[in-house]
Amino acid sequence: MAEPLESSPAQADGVPRARAVAVVGAGAAGLVAARELLREGHAVTVFERSDHVGGTWAYDPRPDGPDPVASGGAVHGGSSMYASLRTNLPRELMGFSGHESLAGRVFAGDARAFPSHREVLAFLRAFAEESGVARHVRLRAEVVRVAPPPGRPGEEEERWSVAWRGESGEVAVEAFDAVVVCNGHCSVPLVPKLRGIGKWRGKQMHSHNYRIPEPFRDQIVVVVGLGASGIDIARDISQVAKEVHIASRGNEHRLGKTDLYLNVWMHAEVDCIQDDGQVRFAESAAVTADTILYCTGYRYHFPFLDLDELSVDEDNRVGPLYKHVFPPKYAPSLSFVGLPVKTILLQSFELESKWVARVLSGRAALPSEEGMMASVREHYRRMEESGKPRRHTHVLRPEWVEYMDWLAEQVGEPRLEPRRREMYENAAECILSLDGGYRDSWEGGGSGGPAS
Repeated sequence: MAEPLESSPAQADGVPRARAVAVVGAGAAGLVAARELLREGHAVTVFERSDHVGGTWAYDPRPDGPDPVASGGAVHGGSSMYASLRTNLPRELMGFSGHESLAGRVFAGDARAFPSHREVLAFLRAFAEESGVARHVRLRAEVVRVAPPPGRPGEEEERWSVAWRGESGEVAVEAFDAVVVCNGHCSVPLVPKLRGIGKWRGKQMHSHNYRIPEPFRDQIVVVVGLGASGIDIARDISQVAKEVHIASRGNEHRLGKTDLYLNVWMHAEVDCIQDDGQVRFAESAAVTADTILYCTGYRYHFPFLDLDELSVDEDNRVGPLYKHVFPPKYAPSLSFVGLPVKTILLQSFELESKWVARVLSGRAALPSEEGMMASVREHYRRMEESGKPRRHTHVLRPEWVEYMDWLAEQVGEPRLEPRRREMYENAAECILSLDGGYRDSWEGGGSGGPAS
C-alpha cells in the first residue's frame, strides 16, 4: 500500500522552488547529484576533501597511511583501488544518461568491455567538465560538521550550517537550505574480530591497503571474504603466492581445491586462530599461513554528522532512512545518495539524485514523517521475516530491480530495460563463478553473458 503523500509548500504557487544545496563529496554519486540538482534549478556547492574529483576511482599506488587493521580501523580518505582492478560490470552499465557514457566513448585508451579504474576516472572527470558540475566543486574543502538549525527539523525556512576546512586549515561556516551526503563508503574498513586472533603472529591487512601482488610472493595467504574484491584480489595474489585460501560464509557448497586455479582452496568461514597459530576453518581444515587479508568491506561513516534519530549501528545499518535516502526526521532537507549496493550503481545514483532534486524543488512529494517511519519499520520487518541479516540492510540484490523501478516511477523515468537487467544478472553470476576470464570473453550479456 502506498504511503500518503504530503503536499509540498514549494508548490503552493505552482512554481518549483530553487534551493541552496551543499553536496558532500565529488565522487560518482556527488557528481551526478550535483548535475541533477543543477538541472532542477538549485544552487549547488560541492565540497571535496581531496584535490580531485572521482572519489575512490582515483588510484594511488601508495597505500593510504598505516593499514587499518594495525591502526584499529582508522579512518582513511584515500582510494581503495588496486593496480589490476577492472570494473565488474560492463561499460554499458557504467555511465549516466544524457552524457556519452563509457559505452559511447573511450576516455583513457581502454576500450575493453570491462575497463580499468583509469578509464572510469577519466570518464568521471569528463562528465564533471561536460555537465558543468566541475565549476561548482570546491577541492581541498573538507566538511567537518553539518548541523541543522535550532527548532523543528523539516520546517520550510530551516537552514543547515556547514562547517568546512580549506587548504589553509581555517574553518569557515556557511548556511544552506539542504545537504546531500555523497561521501561514499569505501574509507572505513570493516575488520571482523577473529576468535583467538591474539595468538596470530603473522601479518594482517585489509584490502583497502592492497595494491599489487608482489609482497605476497611465495606466501600462504588466507583471504577472508568472497565479495567481488575478495575474488579479484585472491586471483591476483595467486599468480605469485604459494597458496591462497579463501574463507567465506557462502562457501559450504564448494569446499576444497578449485578447478580454476592451481593454488587456490575454498573454505567455510574462519572458526578461530588455534593455539599453535594455525588458521582453522569452520569445516575443520587448518592451515599455517603468512598473511590474513581481510576483503570484508567497509563501514558507512559520516564523521561530520551528529544528529538525533540518525545513526550507523554496529551492524552497519544507517537509519532510519526512507528508501535508503531520506531520514524521516530531517527530510527533505537532508538526504543520502549512494548507500545501496548490489545493483547497477551509477544508474541507482542517478535515479536517487533525480528524486532528491525533485523533492527539494517541490515537483515530487514525500510521505509524512510518520508515513516514512512506517515504511522503514515495514522494511525492517520484512528483512527479519525473510531471514535477511541486519548487516545487509542496504544490500538490494535480489530485489534490486524493484528498487530501481520504484525510483524511476518517482521521477517519471521508464522502468529498467530488460536487457540491462539481464546484463547485470549475468555479470553478477560471473563474479560468483570465480571465472577470472569472463571479462575478456564477454559478448554483451543481454543474451547469455560471456561466450561459452
